Amino acid sequence: MMELAAVVIGRNEGARLIECLDSLVSVSTVIYVDSGSSDGSVEAARMRGAEVVALDMARPFTAARARNAGLDRLRDMGGSQFVQFVDGDCEVVEGWLETAVTYLQANPDVAVVCGRRRERAPEASIYNAQCDREWDAPVGEALACGGDALMRMAALDEVGGYDPHLIAGEEPELCLRLRAKGWRVVRIDAEMTLHDADITRFSQFWKRARRAGYAYAEGA
Repeated sequence: MMELAAVVIGRNEGARLIECLDSLVSVSTVIYVDSGSSDGSVEAARMRGAEVVALDMARPFTAARARNAGLDRLRDMGGSQFVQFVDGDCEVVEGWLETAVTYLQANPDVAVVCGRRRERAPEASIYNAQCDREWDAPVGEALACGGDALMRMAALDEVGGYDPHLIAGEEPELCLRLRAKGWRVVRIDAEMTLHDADITRFSQFWKRARRAGYAYAEGA
């Protein structure tokens, strides 16, 4: 069994996906789950040595389904003690993986560790700036993580992974089930990822807000 692997999900992320994969060069096994990209993302991922899983888009897509597909491929490859989940529009900050793995090794009751996600260009728009403020969550014991986090594979196996039926808010729901089993979710004071929201228009912001509201409703 490998100590560390990474699962990246994305669709038509273009250059952002390349930056994401390049930030994971120290990880021996990177699985990229693609959701119907038409911009050459699959070919770009394969060129960078990633194991590619192309979802069957005849079935409804959810981010949870994509992450579960990545976990299934990882199990087929022998499994891993820890798995870093990353969205394809994010870049992992240098040093994060070593810090996060060390933390999980030292804290066997922690299932999920996350750090500070920052917006790549908060000055580009008020919407990007709002995203950056949103990512700035308190350090310490947490109720949930976001899409970027390092998780313990044994804990994920215990609760059956993500709920693929959720359209949004899959991480808080997963963390709820993990905490019910006695696992802890912790946010540490460390830089983790750079996110590229690239929101420059109110219509984009409103679409994101509606999706977030739906996630809160599903969570309730």
